[in-house]
Amino acid sequence: MTITQRRELLRGLLAAGVLPWLPALARAAAPKDDWQAEFEAAQVPWKSGFATPRADLPPVRASVRGRFPDAVAGTLLRNGPAGHDLGGERYHHWFDGDGMVQRFTIAGREVLHEGRYVATPKRVAELRAGRRLAEAFGTLPPGAEPPPSPDSINVANTSLLRLAGELLALWEGGSAVRLDARTLDTLGFKTWRPDLAGMPFSAHPRVDPDGTVWNFGIGSGQGLLALYEIAPDGALRRADAILVPDLPMIHDFAVTARHLVFLMPPLVYDAKRKEAGASFLDAHVWRPELGMRVLVVEKKDWTRRRMLALPAGFLFHVGNAWEEETPAGTRIHVDYVRSDTADTVFTTSRELMRARWVQRPVPQLTTVRLDLGTGRATQAALPVDAEFPRIDPRRTGLRHRHVIHASRSLPGRPGFSAIARTDVETGRSQQHGYGAQAIVEEHVFVPDGTGPGWVLGTALDFGRQKTLLSCFAADALGAGPVAQATLPYALPLGLHGVFAAA
Repeated sequence: MTITQRRELLRGLLAAGVLPWLPALARAAAPKDDWQAEFEAAQVPWKSGFATPRADLPPVRASVRGRFPDAVAGTLLRNGPAGHDLGGERYHHWFDGDGMVQRFTIAGREVLHEGRYVATPKRVAELRAGRRLAEAFGTLPPGAEPPPSPDSINVANTSLLRLAGELLALWEGGSAVRLDARTLDTLGFKTWRPDLAGMPFSAHPRVDPDGTVWNFGIGSGQGLLALYEIAPDGALRRADAILVPDLPMIHDFAVTARHLVFLMPPLVYDAKRKEAGASFLDAHVWRPELGMRVLVVEKKDWTRRRMLALPAGFLFHVGNAWEEETPAGTRIHVDYVRSDTADTVFTTSRELMRARWVQRPVPQLTTVRLDLGTGRATQAALPVDAEFPRIDPRRTGLRHRHVIHASRSLPGRPGFSAIARTDVETGRSQQHGYGAQAIVEEHVFVPDGTGPGWVLGTALDFGRQKTLLSCFAADALGAGPVAQATLPYALPLGLHGVFAAA
């Protein structure tokens, strides 16, 4: 591919990032709905996890039981949707809310918490107007105007990346947002290169042990997958776009020592649905006949690609991947969280916005083997339900044994009630249950030299309407937390985070 062709592809992806969100015609104003009233009237205690903080949360000292180990002295930063309603109108999907960054500063027996909304141009404009102005991932607010660009509707609500002294708040469909790591002030959009301004930059970058950052972006309208390689010092090394027929919704991916691995569920964008006025989410169609396609791209040469096939299924998150050489060729091992269908994104995560619980297919931790020599792909589900998989970050792209993840879903309520550490080679799992009145959020692994390390994460105790920050010995989850901080309030449930040592 020539330099001119690459530039044309990148220009096409920039357009594709815009076009899926633009309806063919402006819609007439719709009548107000009753989602906000339903949410307020609901009598379920867990709804506090989906409530809207009316303003930033000033620094508050938590009560602490035990002592946080020296290795976790530092900062846990988490991001997630928090601004769910405005002007009496409530979003119709959990993923639509304006992002709020939660910061936990940890020092032995002291934990300080504060929360700051990411002041994106979208949020600033809507607060000024007192209502929603543009459509979102799963919601078409009354009177919403067609967005002029992806970043005009960027909510920066999914994850965070610390890179070369910068803190970036990440979303799916547009630019990363720069934050001041000290104050959490919003500094503006991150532009990797002038011609890449506004390009989709996924919320799940992968960081090699040497600090190299790999990421991707989806241009649904034109079937374009953007790829990024970023040096440890934050400088962009490469960016390009490749054509993928029937490009699906992709939230996460994996890297090995030599490859990028994309598990592609059969949830495919249909431009005709978008032109007819559907939300971006509802413009996607479940096409199980496509199966779960697996795209493998060589890191050194993005033109060298393989496509393998697995049975149809849906996923949000991948744990890790690694590769080995066999007599038959390269074999890649991947673990991910698999569901049979996409009901979670279409129904369950919608109904939460009116405090209704719709049972979802229980996702399972699943291992995959990709034999590049033969083109054969196989998978096996482990006997443990799971979400939010994390590993020792030092093992990214390398052989690993253990995955930290949320587990133990309970009937009649959302989320998971336990944190687990599962051996993906044996299937054995150790867990700590937070109880029937808790919803477990993502926990991260914190290394501690050559020791077993620590597991650090948050949970909503909706029985007491408080958020907990807990630390466990990674090899002894069943023993319970060695330290736990309790906030005097309940935070909205978030998605992903990062830990930075002091």
